[in-house]
Amino acid sequence: MTTTTSVTSSPSDECTAAQAYLRLLSAVRAVLDDPSRASLAAPLLAAPIAEADEALTAAGLAGNEREFLHLVAAQALDHRPHT
Repeated sequence: MTTTTSVTSSPSDECTAAQAYLRLLSAVRAVLDDPSRASLAAPLLAAPIAEADEALTAAGLAGNEREFLHLVAAQALDHRPHT
């Protein structure tokens, strides 16, 4: 069962949450790309995880993965390098 928060969100909050999640993914990739840094993963990822958690809660998206991942996809596509 999924739960949602009762926070009223704005499009700005939702974009902020999606951007925070994308930064978290980028940090995870950077840490895990280098096997020698794997033992440092927890301390290096603590701040990005906290930022993403706070942004999700502020946007009212905690527990609403489907809507959130649609926003993440839109943000990721919007920030692709143009060829």
